[in-house]
Amino acid sequence: MARLNATELAQRLGRQAEAVCRHYLSNGRKQGNYWQVGDVQNNPGRSMFVRLTGSESGKGVVGKWTDAQSGEYGDLLDVIRESLGLIDFADIADEARRFLSLPQPEPEPQARRSRTPPAPSGSSASSEAARRLWRMTQPLISSVAETYLRGRGITDLRGTANLRFHPNCYWRPEGDGLSETWPAMIAAVTDINGRITGAHRTWLARDGSGKAPVDPPRKAMGDLLGHAVRLDDTQDVMAAGEGIETVLSLRQAVPRMPMVSALSAGHLAAILFPPHLRRLYIVRDNDPAGDSARGSLVDRAHEAGIEAITLSPMLGDFNDDLTARGLDALRAQIRVQIAPEDVSRFMAMTP
Repeated sequence: MARLNATELAQRLGRQAEAVCRHYLSNGRKQGNYWQVGDVQNNPGRSMFVRLTGSESGKGVVGKWTDAQSGEYGDLLDVIRESLGLIDFADIADEARRFLSLPQPEPEPQARRSRTPPAPSGSSASSEAARRLWRMTQPLISSVAETYLRGRGITDLRGTANLRFHPNCYWRPEGDGLSETWPAMIAAVTDINGRITGAHRTWLARDGSGKAPVDPPRKAMGDLLGHAVRLDDTQDVMAAGEGIETVLSLRQAVPRMPMVSALSAGHLAAILFPPHLRRLYIVRDNDPAGDSARGSLVDRAHEAGIEAITLSPMLGDFNDDLTARGLDALRAQIRVQIAPEDVSRFMAMTP
């Protein structure tokens, strides 16, 4: 199939304007010949109007929209771009084709491609998309994400500024198929200077009772290697683990210790050390990947002159410990594993 340009894709989307709005702007409603919603990020409200009928060109084009409050305007391709936080036109066009059930175009000949400089892509573009997504988020407290975490036994959410909530975050399948919208917990991945380099999404059931019924229910985007989701400002002592819930669970028992989640065993082994770090607690998952990450991180810490102490769960990970054994048992288990001077420093409950 020949490549469709932006105008042609926008026209095809316009022929299904109401279906596009119902899918990507699900928080709105039809009002006469318009779709009315809060804004192009699909927030509730009545400021943005999308034309559902009209011509394909000239005045009164179907699919054109205007936000009366912000003054923004655009077409249905812009709706897809803003809703999904996409940067490259190729990604926007791919999503539009999926919605329209169009076949993917054949790759252009190499000679033709070489005449045009490539669009920004890779980690830099993905990092910018992550920052755009982060700007669309809402506070974690009193959200479905807080309900989800409380269901996992995680109730102390102080110092979690890098965790937020998106009420309608798009989930894209790995292969063919349409995107879906689900509530999501969004985590900011930052470098040691606090700059956002990526984002992690955990899609949730609409009532927060668990994860959304999608596969996979978690995805990360952006530049992740060496970086992490950070809970509190790093001091001379820090704990580092894999999953967000695992680290948050440990934090229930050691509420004052700065912690980071590297999101996976591979990324845990590669985290960058803050310059003033002198003691690192390695939050181990009880599986072969966790053992491998621990070994690599211990070696790197020792080479950097940093004391490394491993914290091991009773079960599969510390969230398993928290939900199955309870907070008192978890605290007792951790108390005998951390350095004696850190017990009084970090385990005292904050009033």
